[in-house]
Amino acid sequence: MSELVRDKESSAEASISFNEAEETPSELNHSRTFMDARTEQDLLSGIKKEAEAERLPPNVAAGMEELYWNYKNAVLSSGAAGAEETVITNMSLAFDRMLLGVEHPYTFSPYHKAMREPFDYYLFVHTYIRPLIDFKNSYVGNASIFSELEDKIRQGHNIVLISNHQSEADPAVISLLLEAQSPFIGENIKCVAGDRVITDPLCKPFSMGRNLICVYSKKHMNDDPDLVDMKRKANTRSLKEMATMLRSGCQLIWIAPSGGRDRPDPSTGEWFPAPFDSSSVDNMRRLVEHSGAPGHIYPMSLLCHDIMPPPPQVEKEIGEKRLVGFHGTGLSLVLKSASQMSHLTAIPLLRPINHTSTLWTARSMNNTRF
Repeated sequence: MSELVRDKESSAEASISFNEAEETPSELNHSRTFMDARTEQDLLSGIKKEAEAERLPPNVAAGMEELYWNYKNAVLSSGAAGAEETVITNMSLAFDRMLLGVEHPYTFSPYHKAMREPFDYYLFVHTYIRPLIDFKNSYVGNASIFSELEDKIRQGHNIVLISNHQSEADPAVISLLLEAQSPFIGENIKCVAGDRVITDPLCKPFSMGRNLICVYSKKHMNDDPDLVDMKRKANTRSLKEMATMLRSGCQLIWIAPSGGRDRPDPSTGEWFPAPFDSSSVDNMRRLVEHSGAPGHIYPMSLLCHDIMPPPPQVEKEIGEKRLVGFHGTGLSLVLKSASQMSHLTAIPLLRPINHTSTLWTARSMNNTRF
């Protein structure tokens, strides 16, 4: 059955955990320009100040200012009480983490574990994305299956979720939609992530709050011919890391075999899920089958492109324009079967259905309306 998503209300969620007693050297030497900001003018002048001091590259500074206006417009459009204060609070923290990332660049390992201290990046991501979700118009389909997944994981089983990919906010949207029912899934899910979300200065702080298995997308494998060999070796290391995890059992992995985000049809503007790469699905199936632990692969459909829509076309350069919106979202699992799973290497998993707003449901399976 489908369930309306209710926002989990808690005053504790509004604050970000930071243990000053455990500050790292990079934190101690870090500019407090944005943490001291109290107004919109403080934030905008802070960007200019850090750019003039050459602590922010011009392109990063421009991207931060553009992001501020887009985030502000999205949050204010929600009509939520205290929206203006939410914008200042969330953007000051986001800018602070972006600046820190430029001052002291963080390098992601093949498997990156969400950083929860001394600064809680996981909570930071949730606090930033939450105001962009219209929970009154968000749904979880087949909600009971998510509870079954949690039970299987606790029993030592491996679970792999194979789905479409809509936006950079996907992992946070999954966590937030399941927060009230199963926070365990949000905190323990490991996301197979492309290199762009761990290299873009405006995106890295949010990636630091997720459990990531880092890979290079096939769509960008040949962007620089001199780096192809390095990228392939890095992907091999990540694959071995994933195999090691699965052998230990109790793993929850999310992967989008399309290798990139869904985009609208250029002629009609209608959104469709990107086709899956069959070799990616085959690799996951083999890893699960040879792990030695009980394993299950579940198709999952995801809708959240209006929260952070991608550029119309795939871009080679890092630093895409980041649009932001306030919108309802959707998430659904479907019951798997051997015959259904055999089609995942050959066809796109999802197709759109008619609804008040475009939602996704599984193809050739028991359709569930969000």
